[in-house]
Amino acid sequence: MSPLFSEAGLGCLEHAVADGLLCAFDFDGTLSPIVAKPEDARLPDNIRERLLTLGRYSPIAIITGRSVEDLRSRLGFSPDYVVGNHGLEGVPGWENLAREHEAACKNWRRQLEEALALPEFDRGIQLEDKRYSMSVHYRHVGDVEKSASQLEMLFATLSPAPRIVAGKCVFNLLAEDRCHKGSALVRLMELAGAPGALYVGDDVTDEDVFRMRRDDVLSVRIEHSADSAADFFLPHPRDILRFLDELITRLDAAGSTNWLAK
Repeated sequence: MSPLFSEAGLGCLEHAVADGLLCAFDFDGTLSPIVAKPEDARLPDNIRERLLTLGRYSPIAIITGRSVEDLRSRLGFSPDYVVGNHGLEGVPGWENLAREHEAACKNWRRQLEEALALPEFDRGIQLEDKRYSMSVHYRHVGDVEKSASQLEMLFATLSPAPRIVAGKCVFNLLAEDRCHKGSALVRLMELAGAPGALYVGDDVTDEDVFRMRRDDVLSVRIEHSADSAADFFLPHPRDILRFLDELITRLDAAGSTNWLAK
């Protein structure tokens, strides 16, 4: 993983810019700063302004772990595509799969609520039911390592067995199939007729995109990580502003067809 703001990185960005390029982003930690309470997250005005400008040149997708309904209330604008629950919700053509995920999530919630009521679990553990997936937050517990270990053992008892994706003081419980952020991005590229895409994310669930290592997808991670499969990284979350400016400048210089006119 190399710095995006380098000769090689900016050269790859220049190469990726093409008419119909799909620009896709994670939300929390990427477009919106990480906050102590997930319900307080909002899209900053300066990011929104740049995305609105970007939308004149390219279709925009936001692929998030949040539910579609929850995310839309935080944006202040309407991207071309909004995909929630780590790729499980909002992808056209995947409606039947979403119903299967919803049924699994209901079972997990029942089992988790019963177990977490036991005295050995910290009261600071919070369940977030996103209808098609479940997030278990433990940011506010007394002993983070202990709670993480207890939760991992608890998840091993759940039926049906979930796919567990760890995040920053959160475990995401997903249905075991091929629907994830990476497969969702590929589907959106097909729907948009996009010859290529770029994707920016910051967390473990974004590795489903990064690990694809497709020649037609430029992947960028917020902050360096030795374990990430992303092509490039931005040194700090605030660098998303410069990234968007660099992208818009190149799309404008390339004379990309106005996406809104299509």
